[in-house]
This record gives sequence, C-alpha cells and structure tokens, in this order.
Amino acid sequence: MLGWTCIDVPDRPPRAVLAVYPHTSNWDFPIGLLASTALGLDAHWVGKDTLFRWPFGGLMRWLGGVPVDRNAPAGFVHDIADGIRRHQRFILAIAPEGTRSLRPGWKSGFYRIARAADVPVLVGTIDYGRRRTGLLASVVLSGDEAADMAKIAECLRDCRGRRPELASPIRLI
Repeated sequence: MLGWTCIDVPDRPPRAVLAVYPHTSNWDFPIGLLASTALGLDAHWVGKDTLFRWPFGGLMRWLGGVPVDRNAPAGFVHDIADGIRRHQRFILAIAPEGTRSLRPGWKSGFYRIARAADVPVLVGTIDYGRRRTGLLASVVLSGDEAADMAKIAECLRDCRGRRPELASPIRLI
C-alpha cells in the first residue's frame, strides 16, 4: 500500500474499540482509511463535529464517520456503546489523543466506551518510522486503568508519528 505495510492481529474480534496512535498529522486520516480498506475493517470512526458540516458532512458520514461535539459530549459514551452492542460487527476507531497537538495524555472516551460496550480495545498505529499501519494487539480491559494502559503503551512503545514531537504520552487524563 504505497510503500506501507499493513499489519493485523490473529482472531480479530468482530466488535471492538480501535485506539489509533499516534495522531500527529492530517495525513493520518487518508492513510488510516486506506489501511482500513486494505484490512477489510469496515471501521466507523469518531471525528470532531466540525468535520461533518457542509460541504463535506455527507462524505464524512459515508466514509463511516460519527461526529462528536467535544464541547458537549454528554451521553456520547452511552449512545455509542449501545450502538456497538446492537451490531454483530462494529469496529469504532478513535484517536485517543483527541487532536494532532501535543497533550498531557489521552482522553478516556475510548476506554469508557470499550468498558460500557464490553468489547476489547484494538491497538492500532500509523507508524511513520517503520511505514507500517494497522492492528498491533487486542487488549481485553480488566477495569484496572493503570494495568490496561501499561499493556497498551507496551504495544505502542516503538511507534512514531509523522511529527513525533506532537505525540502525547500514553496515559489517561
């Protein structure tokens, strides 16, 4: 795929929250869409609500986008978890950093959605350092946030974003 290697996990779960890291560039979106297609993920993805306005809103929804108003996220976790539970197959991709800018850590929405829907977290990457993208692991959450995040961080320890200086630390804030 354009010089990139796609990677997958064995026995990919049919329903999961896919945490994609790092998210440091606008190029992550088209690369992620290509990887999703190459892997046959048919993934839905979460994006800020401003991406879903005219003139691109219809296209974004057609591509699998689910808008979230970052200023008023009340009920989003519950609603999306219900949606995941209602489907036989549903992969929801989220960039847990929440932005392409450096932050002190990850937003917890991906974790809370996975726990509420009782699905594993697929650990995904767009690793510019090795030009590989896809799925690294499937992590069944224990509810012990520190231990779960340590497992996720271990999977991503060598992954590098397009702009590595903007990759946020792998910890919940």
